Amino acid sequence: MNYRNQTTHLWHSLESSECEKIMRSSEHGLSETESQSRLAEYGPNELPKKPPPTLPAIFLRQFRSPLIYILGLAAIVSLLIHEFTDAAFIFGVLCLNALIGTYQEWKAEKSNQALQKLLQIQATVQRDGEVKEIDAEQIVPGDIVWLESGNRVPADMRLLAGHGLEIDESLLTGESLPVLKNSLWKGEASTEMGDHLNMAYAGSIVNRGRAKGLVIATGAQTNVGQLALDIIGEQAGKPPLIIRMEKFTHTIAITVLVASAIIGTIGVLSGRYEVMDTFLFAVALAVSAIPEGLPVAMTVALAIGTNRMAKRNVIVRRLSAVEGLGSCTLIATDKTGTLTCNELTVREVRIPNGNKYQISGEGFIPKGIITFQEKIIEPVSHPDMEAMIRCALLCNEADLHRRNNHWVWRGDTVDIALLALGEKFGLKKETLLDIYPQIDQIPFEAEHQFAASFNKFEGHFIGFVKGASEKIISMCSKFPDKTSSEQLVKIADDMAEQGYRVLALADKQFDSWSPEKENRSELHDLTFLGFVGMIDPLRPGVCDAVKSCQQSGVSVVMVTGDHPKTAYVIAQQLGLTNNENEVISGHEIMNQSDEELKNIFSRIRVFARVTPHQKLQIVEAAQAAGHCVAVTGDGVNDAPALRSANIGVAMGKSGTDVAREASDLVISDDNFTSILNGIEEGRIAYDNIRKVIYLLISTGGAELVLMGMAIIFGFPLPLLPVQLLWLNLVTNGIQDVALAFEPSEGNTLAKKPRPPNEPIFNRLMIERTIIGSVTMGVVAFTAFWWMLDSGMSETSARNALLLLMVLFENVHIGNCRSETKSAFQLSPFRSPILLFGTFAAFSLHVTMLYNPIGQMLLRTEPLDLNLWMILIVLALIILPVMEIHKYFRAK
Repeated sequence: MNYRNQTTHLWHSLESSECEKIMRSSEHGLSETESQSRLAEYGPNELPKKPPPTLPAIFLRQFRSPLIYILGLAAIVSLLIHEFTDAAFIFGVLCLNALIGTYQEWKAEKSNQALQKLLQIQATVQRDGEVKEIDAEQIVPGDIVWLESGNRVPADMRLLAGHGLEIDESLLTGESLPVLKNSLWKGEASTEMGDHLNMAYAGSIVNRGRAKGLVIATGAQTNVGQLALDIIGEQAGKPPLIIRMEKFTHTIAITVLVASAIIGTIGVLSGRYEVMDTFLFAVALAVSAIPEGLPVAMTVALAIGTNRMAKRNVIVRRLSAVEGLGSCTLIATDKTGTLTCNELTVREVRIPNGNKYQISGEGFIPKGIITFQEKIIEPVSHPDMEAMIRCALLCNEADLHRRNNHWVWRGDTVDIALLALGEKFGLKKETLLDIYPQIDQIPFEAEHQFAASFNKFEGHFIGFVKGASEKIISMCSKFPDKTSSEQLVKIADDMAEQGYRVLALADKQFDSWSPEKENRSELHDLTFLGFVGMIDPLRPGVCDAVKSCQQSGVSVVMVTGDHPKTAYVIAQQLGLTNNENEVISGHEIMNQSDEELKNIFSRIRVFARVTPHQKLQIVEAAQAAGHCVAVTGDGVNDAPALRSANIGVAMGKSGTDVAREASDLVISDDNFTSILNGIEEGRIAYDNIRKVIYLLISTGGAELVLMGMAIIFGFPLPLLPVQLLWLNLVTNGIQDVALAFEPSEGNTLAKKPRPPNEPIFNRLMIERTIIGSVTMGVVAFTAFWWMLDSGMSETSARNALLLLMVLFENVHIGNCRSETKSAFQLSPFRSPILLFGTFAAFSLHVTMLYNPIGQMLLRTEPLDLNLWMILIVLALIILPVMEIHKYFRAK
């Protein structure tokens, strides 16, 4: 049965009970058996996707390049002049290059699909009366789904209940303003989709509030599915580095074509060369100057970096993040869940009368005891403690219960810790709700710094409130046992100085209640109940990670919503600061000008009690100060800061769907140490990109110097176009891909980050490229001159020169492995792939020397031992030349 078609899209005009009846569901949700049956009937809850490109399509895509057009033209001309061998080889090389590119793109596509599985959206459903988290793909029509701030709505839903639910539907309707939903609303059949207040549609985003809804359509049957919008897991565009280098390649191609035409014209007019010789020179110049393998090799280097990061719990959503991590200078990190374990435990409770209670136990499992003056308490003898815990359990949206002899939980960590406290005291949330049924609530939002629940009890109504200590104290006017607000602030500060995360609780009784009233307006003149002190231990290894960041030139600042005193204690434990003057609160930030904020990072290490908007201000100020900023975040309100940052880092476990989609990277284990791992792998990837570029440009430059000197001195063509193609796409092509696998040089994190605006071709790269190109080019031309002068034929001289260029590539790759370290300091066995790639390139060419097919294609022939020795010695010249340059550079 197609539920969507049965009601002709009129769910918004039906009562919720009618919807449940049609869907054959109930407020307790489906059974697991029924949900599996419906999953088999309707299929996974997936949006229609553009099918991945086929292998033939990927193969044909490899031929869309100006370079390919130039080489194709050369092959056609070769056919016309009956140079069938040259034409066949050019076509063969182009096909080989296409096969390599096809394989790499196909592998990248498969890797991307695997990474997308790690980023699947989770959904909270109710099945068999239990609330649990499942993959959104497993949702079926008839499921009961719970929504909260930061969720992406996983399917089309008819809302059954909600509290302050506000949804951004701009993706579907184009309306920029969020829509305040109302589960009790019922509209006319003709009402436009944007006005369906009792509906939540797949793909929209929950800005704030909570709700429960009935799934009425999944996958292709949703509104967004029927429009065939692939809005989940959009593919990123080409990274800036690739775009810049492709433009660089195209510019070279155009320049070389113009230069070749000019040189050819001069050669013909001067009578020095025949037209065909001139054409071959022009093609050879083009092949020499254009770094054919550069875009492919760089993509491989970035892809390798991405895979290495994934193995270290860093999932790359955009390739540009791999490049950007190489220049990260500042990390603005959350505290909870990133620096700490995010398993809060209530350790201390303080009541206004001065009583202090100690609580034992670790984590969320409610094993432990409550003591007062070192004695285990009897709950009935501590009514003040009971009143405070009652408030904590009723103003609570989490679940904690036993399933199959194991404790399971769901919800905010603070709420779960409070439920565990209640279990230790002997109170359960479910039991209290039977006595104090909830009639309304105000969910916690960062801007308000509190949450509230409104419950009915014996003919009157009670509001239970919890939140930040200073906020709750400001909302209270009744303080038991003659305490004052000033005394309570001092108690909260004392607890915060001990490293506790402090939460305050209060309540208020009402004689009457109207659901139409604005709830927040009633929350004043509250009665203060007490403080709860929670701890969240630091993650193992995080102190060492912070220290390593600082040693590698990356500053770390903590940005948290916690009390300044609590944040300071944690910062001390981390080694971020030992000076309270290096802590600033959100209230103080409000009084800072943009210029003052920009200069604040030289002295401030901790930003406490900040709002999401202030977090965005902090990021923008750091960027204005010249930092390349990485920001961590997990909530919907962190999305602006994540988008604004140079590198947005979302949490994979605790992060909301919105935060993950706004980010460049996702940390799958929510651990700060993984961010450091990402920085290290990003720097390695960037270094390898520079190595690959240097190898390709310097060897291509050497060919250009060789060809240029031959034209200037009136020599015959030193290397044929097919021989140059062999060098650039085959022998060097094997090596540059292998070079992309180069591991760390061992001091990656000891180096300072590169300046954010530093170009790839900085002074060091330009120096090395010129020295390497000129050295190899001049030596090669001198050898060609000598061989011709000694009586060798042009064909034999070209054959020997081709081998010399292959040997240059084999030796020069040792220089490329480090910009600063001597080639003799890096063992060839530390990079088996590079060693194999170099040996394979050399062996392949030797095979072509002695193989009849190779001799026919490349005009090769065997060489005598004496000439082999001479060519090896000449090829080794590049090694000491670059070593001398590194030596003087180091000086």
